[in-house]
Amino acid sequence: MADDVTPKTFRALVESAEKKYARVRDLPAYGRWGTSNHYFHKVFKAYMRLWKYQQENRVRLLECGLQRWEIGEIASRIGQLYFSQYMRTSEARFLLESCIFYEAILNRKYFEGSGKDRMVRFKELRFYARFLMVSLILNRTEMVNLLVEQFKALVDDSKAAFPGTNFKEWRLVVQEIVRFTRVHSPSPDARPLRYCALFDSHPSSRPYVARFHAKKVLKFRDALLTSYHKNEAKYAELTLDTYRMLQCLEWEPSGSFYQRSPVEPRANGAVIDQSITSGLIDINLAAEMMDPALPPNPKKAVLYRPNVPLFISVVATMCEELPPESVVLIYISASGNTIQSTTSHTESSSSSRKSLKNNVLSRTSFEQKSALHENYTNTNGDTGQYFENCLCLGPSRSGGSNNLYPGDLIPFTRRPLFLIIDSDNSDAFKADDTRKNFGLSQLLMDINLAYCSNQNTVLHGAERGEKSALFLSPLRPSFKNPGTDVTQTGSQFTLFLAAPLQAFCQLVGLVSSDKDLDCSDEADGIISTAFAEWEVILCTSTNLDLVWAQVLSDPFLRRLILRFIFCRAVLGLFCLHERGDEYLPVCLPKLPDTFSPDSETVQPSIRRLARLLKVGDCFRF
Repeated sequence: MADDVTPKTFRALVESAEKKYARVRDLPAYGRWGTSNHYFHKVFKAYMRLWKYQQENRVRLLECGLQRWEIGEIASRIGQLYFSQYMRTSEARFLLESCIFYEAILNRKYFEGSGKDRMVRFKELRFYARFLMVSLILNRTEMVNLLVEQFKALVDDSKAAFPGTNFKEWRLVVQEIVRFTRVHSPSPDARPLRYCALFDSHPSSRPYVARFHAKKVLKFRDALLTSYHKNEAKYAELTLDTYRMLQCLEWEPSGSFYQRSPVEPRANGAVIDQSITSGLIDINLAAEMMDPALPPNPKKAVLYRPNVPLFISVVATMCEELPPESVVLIYISASGNTIQSTTSHTESSSSSRKSLKNNVLSRTSFEQKSALHENYTNTNGDTGQYFENCLCLGPSRSGGSNNLYPGDLIPFTRRPLFLIIDSDNSDAFKADDTRKNFGLSQLLMDINLAYCSNQNTVLHGAERGEKSALFLSPLRPSFKNPGTDVTQTGSQFTLFLAAPLQAFCQLVGLVSSDKDLDCSDEADGIISTAFAEWEVILCTSTNLDLVWAQVLSDPFLRRLILRFIFCRAVLGLFCLHERGDEYLPVCLPKLPDTFSPDSETVQPSIRRLARLLKVGDCFRF
């Protein structure tokens, strides 16, 4: 009877851990951090107790029929818990812990032989899909390539081994990751997207940054990243655009993670793992890989295709929980929706005038009616875009619940916001659409006030407490090769903010094989030198708006500002498209004129970079 105690205790621990896991499995990766941390602590404790028990009683459990895939399932759950906690907190140690468990499962082949059991095969497929996500975010390119090949082979084998089962969804997952890795294939010499002190902290400007102090200094605490474009490259719920922004808002790990000692290979290529029988996984290994000198990463909520109520609720929670003297970054990459503007200008203008005239006569004075007709109708007679300028956060078939209007963000401007809008309809955030839902009388007065005071932007000048910082993308991308498909390559504006040299090369039609390593290093050096010079000017400027000055001390936001200046200068000097504001990004409030594309502060660096890469004919100097 005593021999039955060990397996019974093990099964009881499994059941207890699974019950606790079920409570947190579907919790969103955002919201009230304290509540979720409480539940996750309990789940972690349960699984660690289970893991320790199976380690200490491994021999007896194997004698009683414990299968190796069951050990793998426990390790996979722990890896999933760590990854979930990383998505909630953005703490790199959780991501590293997750990778440690997943890599141990792979090396020890816990799921090997799953071809006889369909349930176990699905567990193995889920393991590969999750490990791929962790490896992607950690930029472990070699591991990603290995996992993709094994994942494809496993899905093909599953179709043959279980002919009566539909594996269509898994084939789609394979297609997604293959497409994602094909689009995101950085060259080996490419600099990391994450903030790396070696590359992104410039010695010549560091003293100026250290001495800089604005009247008010904000700390970058939280970020909301969301993206939706039809047919965009993505893996699971991580799109290429949000992946790039996620990366560039984190610190580059500086520990020994990427130089871990590999397991010893046999002569025939098989793997020797000395701990296969023990099941030992060092759960404290991640602590040794972390650099204690690095500050914590900003918390990030990543939303894919959220409806607007969900989006607004997440923003509201972030603003409510934001500590004093802090700023929230909101990044939105989405297509615009201008349904009304597709109708003829004459019909739209005529019908809108007639409808509005009746309403105005019944509700307001003649003066208010006149203000509406003079101010609401633009010079082309097009009234539609006033009501329909918005961003689509999901499929159009879902209707208005996916349409985000600029005015939806107005209530949150009571807290400091740093907004990045990457859209072909980003100019919607420069049209006064803030109060269309507040009643016709209020609408008329607000329109009149807006035009009389020349306040024609939605957020800049219409805030409820704090002036917001805005980066608005160009309405149209610019490419030397006009056939470039942004749904395949990701947003050009986002790429400039995440990887400026890569974006520059994409703009002029260069690929990584066109430039050797020395040239790439020199090009990065030109950009770094320019950024260092611009940092000094920003820190010593006497006419820098407080909105920018109060975030300049933060390394992530300062780097975004520098890259925006670079992006605007490159696109402003690019001569292979017709001149027009629709090809240029906009920042509000404006940066000093010193950083305009034609200034002697900015243009020489772009000229040197273009000449180095032999693409000077693409620019007007």
